[in-house]
Amino acid sequence: MWPVDLYTIIGRAGISSVAVLAPAGGELEAYRSLEPLVRMGVQFAATALVAMVVFGLAQNSSRRAVSKSRQSPIISLCVGIPGFLVVGGLASTGYLIVDTDIGTFFGIPMVILGAVVLPAAMAIGCVAIGRTVAARLGDDRLATGLFVGALASGAAGLSLPATVALVGLAGTLGTGAFIRVLFGASGTTRPDDRTVPPANKI
Repeated sequence: MWPVDLYTIIGRAGISSVAVLAPAGGELEAYRSLEPLVRMGVQFAATALVAMVVFGLAQNSSRRAVSKSRQSPIISLCVGIPGFLVVGGLASTGYLIVDTDIGTFFGIPMVILGAVVLPAAMAIGCVAIGRTVAARLGDDRLATGLFVGALASGAAGLSLPATVALVGLAGTLGTGAFIRVLFGASGTTRPDDRTVPPANKI
C-alpha cells in the first residue's frame, strides 16, 4: 500500500484527477468510494482534456518534450524526480499556509504554480508513454499517443495505488523532459559548439 503522505502530496498539488484533499482527507475517501468505472471515466476525460489544452497552447515545447522523453527516458526521470518533488512540495506548502497571514502573498502563488505545472507535466508524460506504446503497434502519431495515454490513465483508475504510480511516473517523466527542453533551448545546439566530440568521431 502506498504511504498516505504521497496521496496527500498528489492531492494537494492538484495533479491528475485525484481530488484536492482537505486536512481530514474526506475528498480522498469520497474519490475512493466511487465505482471503478466512474473513476476510469473521470481520469480518462481529465487526462485527455489537460493534454489537449497543453499541446494546444504550447505546441512546439510540448512536442519537443515528448520527443526528449522518448529518446532518453532515464535522463528525463533523473532530472524529473527532484523537479517534480520540488514543485509538488511547494504546492503542498502553499496549500498548508494558505489560511495563514502570509498565505495570501506566498501560499496562493505556490498552489497556482503546482496546479499549472504538475498537470501539464503529467499530461506530457502520459502522451510520451502512450506514443511509445502506440509506436510499438505501428502508429506513431501524436493524436494516437494522446488517446493511448488517456486510456492508460483511465485504466489506472481501477486502483488508487495504480493511479499514484502512473501519476508519479508520468509526472516525473514529463517534468524532466520539459526542464531539458527549457534548458536545452539556451544551450549549445550546433555540433561545432560541443566541447566533447560525438562518439562516432572519437
